Amino acid sequence: MMDGRQSSRTFIPDCSRRAMGIRKVQHHSKPISKIYFSFILLLLIFTPRVDSSWWHIRALGARVICDNIPGLVNKQRQLCQHHPELMQSIGEGAKEWIRECQHQFRHHRWNCSTLDRDHTVFGRVMLRSSREAAFVYAISSAGVVYAITRACSQGALTSCNCDSDKRGRARDNRGNFDWVGCSDNINYGIKFATSFVDAREKMVKDARALMNLHNNRCGRMAVKRFMKLECKCHGVSGSCSLRTCWLAMSDFRRTGDYLRKKYNRAIEVTMNQDGTGFMVADKDFKGSTKNELVYIENSPDYCLMDRTAGSLGTAGRVCNKSSRGTDGCEVMCCGRGYDTMRVKRVTKCECKFKWCCAVECNHCEDMVDVHTCKPHKRPDWLDIT
Repeated sequence: MMDGRQSSRTFIPDCSRRAMGIRKVQHHSKPISKIYFSFILLLLIFTPRVDSSWWHIRALGARVICDNIPGLVNKQRQLCQHHPELMQSIGEGAKEWIRECQHQFRHHRWNCSTLDRDHTVFGRVMLRSSREAAFVYAISSAGVVYAITRACSQGALTSCNCDSDKRGRARDNRGNFDWVGCSDNINYGIKFATSFVDAREKMVKDARALMNLHNNRCGRMAVKRFMKLECKCHGVSGSCSLRTCWLAMSDFRRTGDYLRKKYNRAIEVTMNQDGTGFMVADKDFKGSTKNELVYIENSPDYCLMDRTAGSLGTAGRVCNKSSRGTDGCEVMCCGRGYDTMRVKRVTKCECKFKWCCAVECNHCEDMVDVHTCKPHKRPDWLDIT
């Protein structure tokens, strides 16, 4: 963000930096305590079965932090101590994939709510081997890959760099091109994410551990699936007689959209007799589970608050009166009905472009109806004393 001060340095756009092979070094201006706070938040999502508190932990340094985070297995603790800069990247990425989870489920009864004062972040809903847990493990694993790979290409890490294998000449459906610039090192991101995220699950031999490992892998592969070829044309008058290209990750939203579709068609499974894999619960299923999210337990309906199931209920949630979908009042409110409140809404209107270079708008006020789900009505007999 520009602060108005002049600089004698030449400005090079990000796209040109990538094409020229220049790595952009990020300087973290946020206090290290905030970064480690995000990191601790992330780690505890991967270890929801640990009944410990992290609220009073202070960021006194990488070794102290890694030694005191509850639930870390030895391998995770060692990786944390040896790669503190990677931990910072993961912590920053945690906020991104949590936002993506909440975006994908913003119109559903379960809306990926986080609990600020709960060490499991999502509450007891993660204790159930449901399709919601399957999605969270997949999107979080994908988020680790995305964060590490991005940090590599930006030059923020000493342990990795751009993808050195992308060199020389190659060919696609448009013809020949030369590999140049900084291709995203997706393989390094996947390798580290696999070592760190899967470490705890590999120490447990039960159905939930197998489920988590499977969904972690689906999340990692989802990021790689959307790698895209970006190119720059060279030649007289943009003839594109010569192309130079590099591989780059797509926006994380594409990964979120993809995993959200996988959530919709997630497959119920049970552990096989020797405890080494899954069997599909539906005996008529003929496909493959390799690239699909899997779950073991059915989800609660999330209509009512249920602390044991981790359900927050939908009382007070905003719904769309005219929608027939999951955001509609009939579905969101589980048939309990809804309350309507008239509120004043202020929006920008009558915007005009001013030469050069600003947009000026007026502020318009109007009254709109906001519909919210009614709370659950207690049975009359409960009020009899």
